[in-house]
This record gives sequence, C-alpha cells and structure tokens, in this order.
Amino acid sequence: MRIVFAGTPPFAAAALNALADAGHDIALVLTQPDRPAGRGMKLAASAVKQAALARGLPLAQPASLKLPDSQAELRAADADIMVVAAYGLILPQAVLDLPRFGCLNIHASLLPRWRGAAPIQRAILAGDTETGITIMQMDAGLDTGAMLTKTPVPILETDTAASLHDTLAAAGAGAIVEALTNYPALVPQPQDDAQATYAAKLGKEEARLDWRQPAELLARAVRAYNPAPGAWTLLDGEPLKIWSAQAGTDPWPAEAGANAHAPGEVLRADADQLVVACGSGTLALQVVQPAGGKRMNAAAFLAGRPLSPGIRLGP
Repeated sequence: MRIVFAGTPPFAAAALNALADAGHDIALVLTQPDRPAGRGMKLAASAVKQAALARGLPLAQPASLKLPDSQAELRAADADIMVVAAYGLILPQAVLDLPRFGCLNIHASLLPRWRGAAPIQRAILAGDTETGITIMQMDAGLDTGAMLTKTPVPILETDTAASLHDTLAAAGAGAIVEALTNYPALVPQPQDDAQATYAAKLGKEEARLDWRQPAELLARAVRAYNPAPGAWTLLDGEPLKIWSAQAGTDPWPAEAGANAHAPGEVLRADADQLVVACGSGTLALQVVQPAGGKRMNAAAFLAGRPLSPGIRLGP
C-alpha cells in the first residue's frame, strides 16, 4: 500500500520502521516541528523524524494540517491510506477524507477504555491488569472511530509507564502491519460509547503523592508517572522525586491513637529501607532523586542525607 505516516515519539517510530520493513511504499512522513529539549533547550528532532531521515523517506513538519499548503502536500502524496500514531496534531475532516481508504490510528489501549492522551499511565493508575493496542478508523471524534483489530497486552505488577510503553510500541508495530495485510477482510466494529473512559493528559501537580491514600495506590502512581512527570513529594520544603517504591502491609494505622503514625511520616530510615506511613499500609522508597541531584537508591540517599524516624514528607 502507498502510505502517508503521521507520528512523533518513539511509540510511532516503531510503527514507521515496521511498515517500511514490511515493504510498504511510504509516500510521505509527517511529524511535529523540532522542539527545544534537554537542559540546553536545543532544538531536537522527533524520533519519527530521525527514523524517516535514516531511511531516506520524504518528510514534512507542518505546524498545522489546517493550512492549504499542508493539505496540498498530502493530496500530492496520493496515498491509499494514512497511518497515525501519537502524532500530536489535529487532523481536520478535509485531511481525513484525502486517502482512498481513510486514516487508521494506532491507539495504546483496548478501546473504548482509555480514549485520550495518556492511556498507558491511566491504565496503570487504575490497577488494570490488561491493556493493548487498538487499530481504529479515524473520525472527527477523540478516539471514537470504528475498531478494526484489538491486541491484548498484560500489565505486569512491575511495569512502569516506560516499560509498558515499549511493550505496546512493539505490539502496535506488529498490529498495524498485520492490519494492513488483512485490510480488505477486516470488518469495522463500532465502539460502545457507554463503556468509554477518558485518559486525561498528565499534569505535574497530580504526580504529587498524597500520603493519605493507600500504599497500593501510591505504588501504582510511582510506576505510572515514571518517566514523566515523575512522582514526587516534599522533604523539608524541597521536591523529592520517587522513581521506584514498593507497597507494604505493615499495620501502621493513620488514625489518631497512642501508637498511630501520620500519613507521610518516616517510619524507618536506615541502610536497608526508607519506609513511609500511608493512609493504609506503608511505602518503601527504593529509588529517589533529590532536587538538583541524580537518581539513587534509598541507601545512597540516606548516606548523604540521614533522616530520623518521625520526620514528615509532604505538606
């Protein structure tokens, strides 16, 4: 098939490489304009741009697909189909109508669950044990189009958003190649809107741990916000990021009482563990990062910043 591909991050680059390796004719690759990145805030090419350049594929980086020039370039590509994966720009109806067989999206969830921008993180936060890839026909709605294929992927208890992203990227790459191979025989299935959930975009403030919550939920939050925006709390008024943590069931009651421990209270801080009381249970912090510092395990952190049991994390 003659394809226009639109995507930006590594998740999309995996699909682009798979389509090219499968022998598809990539008529044009669309990706977002270069953005400032890193500490130096220098302009950086997207993962999709890097993949396209490495393969010598035609490339365009329009700021918007609503502009006549951008649509004219797409029209000239004369594509059979357009494949979209985490592109980051809205496709107006005029663009959706250009390819002969429409536009397909590689979505990182089993629709209609987790429509929206952050399906990987929301699935982990919710405690889902399974997610997957949906290949869907695009329409004017937000991930509302008819589904062509669904590929389940288990969520492991150790999965972070980063590790699950990589698993889903590989699954998505395989799924889109298979879908295009079988495209004439695929039967679109409408989504059940009544079963839809929305995966809202992540914000830094929501990644701030609320120690009043159960330890199990906080442990999921640490995994879900890794690598971005990163779970965090306050220590002596300074941010402390938490990259790895494990929930425990030690009976440290948060309610008032003679032996009660307040949520956020450090219960143990030694060479073996850094343990914090939660609304229920405890959270053992395994890998942390102080403000202006590097990631380190809890023992290394405590060697340079000793803490006494009883100190409070958070507000």
